[in-house]
Amino acid sequence: MIKKSLREDQKMSVAAAREMATGLVQRESRGPGDLDNAMRRVEAKYGVPYSVLWSLRYRQPKDILLGVFTKIRAAYQAECARQAALLEHELTITRAVSDEIDPKLVEQVEALVREIRESQSTG
Repeated sequence: MIKKSLREDQKMSVAAAREMATGLVQRESRGPGDLDNAMRRVEAKYGVPYSVLWSLRYRQPKDILLGVFTKIRAAYQAECARQAALLEHELTITRAVSDEIDPKLVEQVEALVREIRESQSTG
């Protein structure tokens, strides 16, 4: 029974790592045919090994080392924070340029940025 739950946890960890790695590579990609270079840029930027990114994409492993998972998660959180800052900046610019902003949309954007900031402070 314990072995089964450990295997399920490992599968979930690999799936989570794969999802985060895919998101990182997609954000870094500059278009079709750039996946290999995007994986190399993620390696240079965040320190996640290219071989891990490649294997998560093309040959999903049965398990993943905790240190690698932690690196992927930290990189993903850093990228989320970067995107939140960009979104916040865009909102500031839009407010300065236009008075006709939908207040519900502004509220949703602010809630999203707040949620990302809170998840960073607790994670």
